[in-house]
Amino acid sequence: MELQQVKGLKPGAALRLVEDPYSPRSARAHLARVQDLLRAEGPHDSLRDGRSPSILNTLTHTHTTDAPPAGHSSKSLKRSASNTKTDQPGQETPPPEYILPGATELPPLATLLPADPHSEVPTCLLDLSLSCWNPPPGPRKLQGDFLYISVHTREGRHFDITSCPRGFFLNRSTAEVFDPRPAPSSAVCHCLSDLLSQISPEFKQNLTALRNRKQRSSEEALASLYRVLSWLGPASATHSHRHTHSSPLAIQQHISPETPDWNEELQAARDLPHKTLEERLQRDRAIQQVNSAFVWAATQGAETVIDGCVEPINSAMDDPAFLWSGVFLSQGGAAGTLLGGERGKRAAQRLELRAVQTYSQLEGELQGLHTLPTAVVDYRGVRLSAQALAPGLQGSEAGAPRGLLYGYTAGPMENPHRRKLLELLAQSAKGLSLQRHAVVGPAGHQVPLFTSVDAQGLLGADGRYYVLDVFRTMPADANYQRAEEEKSEEGKAEGMGQVEGEEAVVNSDLKETPGFPHGLCRLRLELVKAFIQNKNTQFTQRVRERMEENGGVEECVKDGDPRGAEAVRGACRDVGSISDIIFEMRLNPNVFTPGVEFPSSETAVIQHQKTLLREAGSFILTHQIPALLEDCLHCREMPIDGAALCHVLHERGINLRYLGQLTTAISQSEDKNRLRHITRLAYSEIVLRSAKRIFNNFLQPVEVSSLSAAVSHFLCCLLVPHHNPASPGEEPKKRSRRRGRGGGGASDSMAWSVFSGNELWSLIGQDAKVTYGLTEGLGTSADHLVEHYGVQKMSLLREFCLKTGIQLRLRDYILDNRNKAPIGPDDVYNILPVVKHLTMTTQDASRMFHAAQGYLQKGQLDRAYEQLKEAAYLFGRVCDDLHPKACSCLSLLAKAAYLQGRPAEARSVQLRVVVISERVLGFDHPNTIKQYALLAIYLYAGGETALAQRCLYRARLLLLLVHGEDHPYIATLDSSLGLVLQGKQSIQFLQNALKINTFFRGPMDVKTALNHHLLAQKMCVAEDYRGAMAQEREALTVFQNKCGEDHPQTKCSAEFLKAITQQAVRVERSLRQGGAELSDSAALETLAPSADTTLEQLALVNGILKTSYSEKLLQLKEKLREQKASEEATDTKPETPETANGEQAEEQTTNEGEVAEGETTPTDGAAQEMTDQIAEGHVEETPSPEEKANGQLSTTAKAESPILNGNCSASDTDEEGGAGRNEDQSKLTNGEVSPTANGNQSDDAEPKVNGVSGSHDEEDNTKDGALTAVSKSGSKVGVSTETDTQSEATMINGGNNIMTNGEVAPARQDSE
Repeated sequence: MELQQVKGLKPGAALRLVEDPYSPRSARAHLARVQDLLRAEGPHDSLRDGRSPSILNTLTHTHTTDAPPAGHSSKSLKRSASNTKTDQPGQETPPPEYILPGATELPPLATLLPADPHSEVPTCLLDLSLSCWNPPPGPRKLQGDFLYISVHTREGRHFDITSCPRGFFLNRSTAEVFDPRPAPSSAVCHCLSDLLSQISPEFKQNLTALRNRKQRSSEEALASLYRVLSWLGPASATHSHRHTHSSPLAIQQHISPETPDWNEELQAARDLPHKTLEERLQRDRAIQQVNSAFVWAATQGAETVIDGCVEPINSAMDDPAFLWSGVFLSQGGAAGTLLGGERGKRAAQRLELRAVQTYSQLEGELQGLHTLPTAVVDYRGVRLSAQALAPGLQGSEAGAPRGLLYGYTAGPMENPHRRKLLELLAQSAKGLSLQRHAVVGPAGHQVPLFTSVDAQGLLGADGRYYVLDVFRTMPADANYQRAEEEKSEEGKAEGMGQVEGEEAVVNSDLKETPGFPHGLCRLRLELVKAFIQNKNTQFTQRVRERMEENGGVEECVKDGDPRGAEAVRGACRDVGSISDIIFEMRLNPNVFTPGVEFPSSETAVIQHQKTLLREAGSFILTHQIPALLEDCLHCREMPIDGAALCHVLHERGINLRYLGQLTTAISQSEDKNRLRHITRLAYSEIVLRSAKRIFNNFLQPVEVSSLSAAVSHFLCCLLVPHHNPASPGEEPKKRSRRRGRGGGGASDSMAWSVFSGNELWSLIGQDAKVTYGLTEGLGTSADHLVEHYGVQKMSLLREFCLKTGIQLRLRDYILDNRNKAPIGPDDVYNILPVVKHLTMTTQDASRMFHAAQGYLQKGQLDRAYEQLKEAAYLFGRVCDDLHPKACSCLSLLAKAAYLQGRPAEARSVQLRVVVISERVLGFDHPNTIKQYALLAIYLYAGGETALAQRCLYRARLLLLLVHGEDHPYIATLDSSLGLVLQGKQSIQFLQNALKINTFFRGPMDVKTALNHHLLAQKMCVAEDYRGAMAQEREALTVFQNKCGEDHPQTKCSAEFLKAITQQAVRVERSLRQGGAELSDSAALETLAPSADTTLEQLALVNGILKTSYSEKLLQLKEKLREQKASEEATDTKPETPETANGEQAEEQTTNEGEVAEGETTPTDGAAQEMTDQIAEGHVEETPSPEEKANGQLSTTAKAESPILNGNCSASDTDEEGGAGRNEDQSKLTNGEVSPTANGNQSDDAEPKVNGVSGSHDEEDNTKDGALTAVSKSGSKVGVSTETDTQSEATMINGGNNIMTNGEVAPARQDSE
């Protein structure tokens, strides 16, 4: 309420503050508030809690709160930017030796988490806690005593304080004597800090310093929704006393003992009104907060249970169940055990969480189908499944139709509640592409199902419909159903035609391997969608082919012509549609499920489903894995660590059990050397996942007192070759003897100490053979991975710690020391729970974010900027920006601001982005590396050269420790460093970038040519004209080969080479004349890049500026030109596309027809006109496979608009045809036409560096293309393809004939 709204309040009125009396609750809250104030977080406090810290302020010594938000004016932004600058040009520092190219040693680990002396928190008290005399006795309680507080000041004095309704006062109690009477001359203070200031001068002084301390930004100060683990802890294990409760409900846990009903809280949040935007924002925020609080409770509950502090609620010793703070915790049900023992239980828990996530994301009426809050927690080798209590299972009302309504054991019944539930399940099955089917029930009757046989549907006591036990929701992976594969071809349904190139062939390696460790190998939802989309494309092609065979498309689609309908029916049979009249593809989740019996009348349908599932399994091997390798080969995907590789695989629907198949495919590839970074990650991931499974079994029997010793011993066995067990006289057994533990119990508890490195690697090899089908390639120690694949042991250590929750002390580890264990018990700082949880969507913010991406794709920068600002606001309303998608949105907003000529605003936003990425993804996450590189550009644009250099140093440091120098993204960082540095070090980094690009892209790649040109520029500055000539000649050779002699890029390269040659001749002539000075200064200025040119080069190198063409469009253009030449020979005159000066004229369509990117079967105009209307309006044209990335429908490449003076405007030419239209495309899937969401299509419209979804301004690793841009001086600095050959873009400064580094980045399609 504002003061002006108070009735009777007039100007000049005096306001008096009235101190409100305390209650016991408010007194405790006040004490907690003072504790929080005095315990302001220091630089490493987050590490002590196992959370990822933010390091940015350590580099900048500035705070992002000094800069206003994105909505402020440009003037205030510039003023704020100037106020927060802390470095001058004289403060530039050379790069540390350990990050220079070719450094022999890794950077020290201490450099990962540098200390910030500016953020140290002054200590006000030695101790502030509740007194031992609590609670007050009855007589004192009746006199108003609430609490007794014990204080230990920095002067060494002890005081006892009483809390009462009027405030706080000193009493006469001591540690030995209880005397609650007020101390002599002790006044009652309403605020506890006032009383402490009276009794302690040092407290008063330090409290003033603490209050005057610069406040952290909201991104740093606010608690994140979920804990992001840090694998490194503080350098010292000692720390000050900390609050025991760190969850968002800490204060309430002191006050209210009632147990929360997590399910009711979540469902009540879901049931909130959501008609208006404000209501939806409040609803989304409530759901986020409830889920976050549930995950915190589940995490604490798992720790408490596994630490042995909670008794089980059942008597089953083999499967105990626990209840803690309203969270039900168990190790998995009997179903998982029957399908593979411990591995089966863990798989069932993981699949249950994934299926709950799938159902919770269904929109519309399907939000009436509820699931329970779920999480999976791994802690100390044990996996616990955490769920809220289901309602209505016990104590249901008499006569009410509660309980089980749907399921294998539900039995026949008929009532309105069951019909409503079946309706919801039918709609969900349609959304998940699951087939309705029947199975034979326990009593021999047929049971209709829309889900797996395990699922149960019930009506809870709260009146809501729930679906439980959904871990087998997705169909089975036929590649791992050995019993079925051994059968003959009976699985092929009658009339099913095999699509050419799509034979359901199971890789022979899969047949030769032993049975998979568990029977829960299921397909991912992403794979099902990709497979159906691929079938849809085949269906469209088959319809077209059949119509052309029967008189042409135009004739067949006429009203009353039966040939069109017959073509559709034939195409349905060809691709295996479950319908004969429309394309409809659904899969049965119970096929290949052991123990499930289908009715005899369904035999043909079941055989049909088996064939479809075999084709889906083959689709992984024949399409998805090759497509992934193709993307990696062209650097459209560049995963940096194992987690990023897993994310990339999952986006394409490839399960991690196919890692062995991935390595085999790479080894059989002609370009396996260029994919060695993927091979390195794949083998590392196989080893670490196998080692993690062994570690879980290794750690469970270890007693608590030996945990740190056992963990350090296991790490040494993993990383040190042939590490021997601890000798009997070593410290662990000495500790046991000192504690008086002996006999059988002691020997059992110390069994871990005889575990050897050879034994561990033997077990890893066995696990890899059973799980991944690898029979060779792992070796017998980590040294084999180092020697054969270039794996870094530090990278292995980091990823293993992140997977298992191990936190190590911050110090350097010499992992090649065979004489002494490199990791000791004191180095293991903590073991933290690793939590997998549900991800709650932010629908409005995400929708607006996707729309902004679509505008960027079309070059509408102004609209994209406004949409991004609105999306960033909505993300802030829902999750306070502490969300991975909010991080991506703000990063794209910074990019848009920079392109609009607002570098100060881009700097302000990007500072927030880096902090958010460090906190919600990790301080060493691959996305954080990329965000540091982008921040460096915006800082450099504002004249903060030294700070930009430090950000690039930080990015290269992280990449060296996470992966190593042998990675294509190193070329981006080194090119950036070469541009911002001067002198020999600049040339050193550019030479290394050229070396990396030459290896990963090839010597004839345009990106390599651009590196040649950048190096030539710097050599001209260094007056090494002979070397510059050699580098520019290499660049010119590539342009001549790729673009042709008449291409403007080739001509500009030739002119630049001519200028270098002329200057070299002048220098040589001057030397021959005895060192006479050169008088042609204009020539020297022509060869030196301007500041604007350097900025554009940085933007291009890091993917801020994009190209206007993709390689596929160039291929299509070439094919159409060939078609034109062929048709001209028969006196035909088709239209052909033309391009000029970077504006895309894609005349690829005639009338309403489309020619997709890379279409392999171009047709004439009449056929193209009718391909969107094939069978009497039932079928619509869908894009060809080339229009999809990773098997899923996505936007085709669009021309980026020219960038004029930092602003992006739309192209003069409307973008038409297959490459231009994506908003109105529709696809027919499962019998209905659904529009293709443009926002989702453009979700990953740029090349990925780390596999993190939502990053859209990635590094410049993409296909061939061309880019048009204009320098800030107004001169055109880029041209587009004009020749018949494929071309890749460069940037050429027309005024100075200075070629800048070009960006080759077509729109990347989304894979989800």
